[in-house]
Amino acid sequence: MAWAYVLHCADGSFYAGSTVDLARRVSEHELGLGAEYTRRRRPVRLVWSAEFARIDEAFAFEKRVQGWSRAKRIALIEGRLADLPELARRRR
Repeated sequence: MAWAYVLHCADGSFYAGSTVDLARRVSEHELGLGAEYTRRRRPVRLVWSAEFARIDEAFAFEKRVQGWSRAKRIALIEGRLADLPELARRRR
């Protein structure tokens, strides 16, 4: 199994990632051993995650989320999935 996830950083920003071991990866981010982006923005908090059958699927979703607006990321975190298409249209 694999995971896509979103972290909320101390500066209010969001970080999207993917992994095969969610608990280990979040711990790495919290300890400053994760990505350079989160290392400078600790502490971080896991605010959303989803399980995928394969790591390539989780990675593809991570890349999609990285391109999303803040409003669209917040809608995902809050579970407002029905709002995602409208938020995508607003960016165009």
